[in-house]
Amino acid sequence: MSYDVIVIGSGPGGYVCAIKAAQLGLKVAVIEKRATYGGTCLNVGCIPSKALLHASEMFHHAAHGMDSLGIEVSAPVLNLEKMMAHKDATIKSNVEGVSFLFKKNKIDGFIGTGKIVAAGKVSVTAEDGQVQELDTKNIVIATGSDVAGIPGVNVDIDEKVIVSSTGALDLTKVPQNLIVVGGGVIGLELGSVWMRLGAKVTVIEYLDKLLGAMDADVSKQFQRMIAKQGMDIRTEAKVTAVEKTEAGAKVTYEPVKGGEAVTVEADVVLISTGRKPYTEGLGLEGAGVALDNRGRVEIDHGFKTNVAGIYAIGDVVKGPMLAHKAEDEGVALAEILAGQHGHVNYDVIPGVVYTQPEVASVGKTEEELKAAGVNYKVGKFPFTANGRARAMQVTDGFVKILADKETDRVLGGHIVGFGAGEMIHEITVLMEFGGSSEDLGRTCHAHPTMSEAVKEAALATFAKPIHM
Repeated sequence: MSYDVIVIGSGPGGYVCAIKAAQLGLKVAVIEKRATYGGTCLNVGCIPSKALLHASEMFHHAAHGMDSLGIEVSAPVLNLEKMMAHKDATIKSNVEGVSFLFKKNKIDGFIGTGKIVAAGKVSVTAEDGQVQELDTKNIVIATGSDVAGIPGVNVDIDEKVIVSSTGALDLTKVPQNLIVVGGGVIGLELGSVWMRLGAKVTVIEYLDKLLGAMDADVSKQFQRMIAKQGMDIRTEAKVTAVEKTEAGAKVTYEPVKGGEAVTVEADVVLISTGRKPYTEGLGLEGAGVALDNRGRVEIDHGFKTNVAGIYAIGDVVKGPMLAHKAEDEGVALAEILAGQHGHVNYDVIPGVVYTQPEVASVGKTEEELKAAGVNYKVGKFPFTANGRARAMQVTDGFVKILADKETDRVLGGHIVGFGAGEMIHEITVLMEFGGSSEDLGRTCHAHPTMSEAVKEAALATFAKPIHM
């Protein structure tokens, strides 16, 4: 069996790379260790979490958001088994979609563990132990990432009591108390799900704010909102132990700035301290593929490793661990392998936190611009001044735009509020084409829409907003 391209891993980076390469006329195979395609994202990540986020939002809204609209309903009753069935059906639909696309594009799929034997040769070990060798001109490593633990702390993740994001998507009952270790995207999204369904959620975060590198303005506002919803946020807290107990588990932490240790108990503890590149069993050392000091596969600007014919994309390489970043890299690499000139603009990759309200960001934060010594200006507009937001009772949050003070070129956009994940894209498109805040502010927006707040923030950047 000989191929132009063999992709190891069928997550968003891998399957998109494979499809694009096949569309460009290359003979392609994909190796996947799971029984179904789609990687972490489709099976135990982005897709199932969004199914539960949506369902839990509907449950919470039915219980708390109807009376003021003149809709009187009795208290909703949670059927968790049915909600999980919705999640599983969503997963099934998506992974079957990838399988269909492979067939449509004449891509050969191999279920088993892929290993690089040498440049141009890959082995596939099936579940029954049978090994098959495949020849190829090019190998693409798209193996994604795995759950990272807590540095210096031994944690026994059993996916029942002490869980990763995988276990948190599959709980059989709503915990009375849930501790989330890590105040990043994954922890806050899954914490939100179980909080809406009735759990008391405590988030323990090492940094002095939630959402890590997000714009501080946005993080501050979001923290106020999520705390108002009932989430107990404890920042500047260093976790020193996570242990099972007869009743569940307990987490011990110390204040980062010094002080006495605190122990918190819960039915379930979610470890969401980030992810690490997945390279286990790939045969990288034997093949001579170099890794950096964070265990990521080293690549150049064309996704090449130090070994000819071997490439890498997605979570296993540098850059934000985002599915859409991996997808763009997959497309660009496929184009390069087909003799074209693929490229990814890493300055314009949006990120979204799918809580309620959502948080969305693209480009530079204010802190990054300050650190780089950039002369910039800021435009902000609150949703409290937006007519559609008032009508929908979703006035929390704001839009913030950052632009170069001299050229007016937009350098970053940040939104916290209802629908932020959809609204961020007009700022993303603007930035991709090097647009200015005036370009955006002078573009007609339909009224009444939430997106008018984006226009008003742009007006506030180069002139003055109209509705504030």
